[in-house]
Amino acid sequence: MAPIKSWKDIWRLQGSDTTADRVEQLVHYAEKRYRIHQIYRHPPQPPFEECPHPPPLQKHNWEVMAQISTPVPRLKLSDGASIPMLGYGTGTAWYKTGDESKIDQACIDSVKIATNLDFTHLDGAEMYKTEPELGTAIKESGKKREDLFITTKVHQSVGDIPSAIRASLKKLKLDYVDLYLIHIPFWATSDDDLSTAWSQMEQLKEEGLAKSIGVSNFQTTHLDAILPTAKYPPVINQIEFHPYLSQPDLIAYHKEHNIATAGYAPLIPITKSPDGPLDGYLAGLAKKYAVSEAEILLRWNIEQDVVTITTSGNEQRLSDYLRCCTFKLTPKEVQDIKEKGSQRHFRGFWKAKIEGEA
Repeated sequence: MAPIKSWKDIWRLQGSDTTADRVEQLVHYAEKRYRIHQIYRHPPQPPFEECPHPPPLQKHNWEVMAQISTPVPRLKLSDGASIPMLGYGTGTAWYKTGDESKIDQACIDSVKIATNLDFTHLDGAEMYKTEPELGTAIKESGKKREDLFITTKVHQSVGDIPSAIRASLKKLKLDYVDLYLIHIPFWATSDDDLSTAWSQMEQLKEEGLAKSIGVSNFQTTHLDAILPTAKYPPVINQIEFHPYLSQPDLIAYHKEHNIATAGYAPLIPITKSPDGPLDGYLAGLAKKYAVSEAEILLRWNIEQDVVTITTSGNEQRLSDYLRCCTFKLTPKEVQDIKEKGSQRHFRGFWKAKIEGEA
């Protein structure tokens, strides 16, 4: 029994109809993520080259080491910091509606799984009530603080932001966060409210409690209220972003003012708004690149320099999501997704506040 030494051997052995170039990319990915001690196959009958349907690999033939490393691209922010472009979120599925002090062990375990898979960007918020879980997971992860990028956001305590961040840091068991955001602007009754809040954000940046500061769910009118007097302009605006809500005017505004874009809810076209104009096209791309439709959507965000926040409690799914960092869509494919996505409008969050509709 001879060892499998190359991607060509694996491709032939698996009988894949995936293109050779893509198989090479996938195996290059596998070699980075796994140390394969030895892989053997049983000689097929008849001789392998004549066998039209090669037998699949036996599961016990793989000796997999759990040392995983998938490089996630980073985006440089206007203040010189860099942010991992794929982040693990602790909202949505983990959002608490009850008492914050009631600890969700499943959330802790999921964050630890994410960090073990090399999700280094962890996204939290005061509003989610999961900062205690995030803090415990960070402490138990064994990761060095400098190897993690931690984001959290202020909402309920926006009237006293310096106290709010100190409360968040206590729950997170940290001395500082890498990025601190004003979660929503809709509480403000005037431009002065927003500019005053931003002045407090700048204060905590100068104190070193947050390395970078930004906003979330801000529209152009809200950004217009803080930019004229900002000593430190927001480095990023985290918004809902997917093909059914690509927000071209807001993205253009971001680029004009050197504000990076982060996007949450990237999978809405296959979760909350399926059976749409993208369905068949996403399926075709998923087959072409030998990934899932979710990974195509994540990659579409990243191709447009959008920092992408996703989540899952499923370890295999999280591992699969990291594959979006192993391939690239063509410019035409990025444009095709954008054009097909524009045929449907779907906003999953803050619709009444932003569009004035129930």
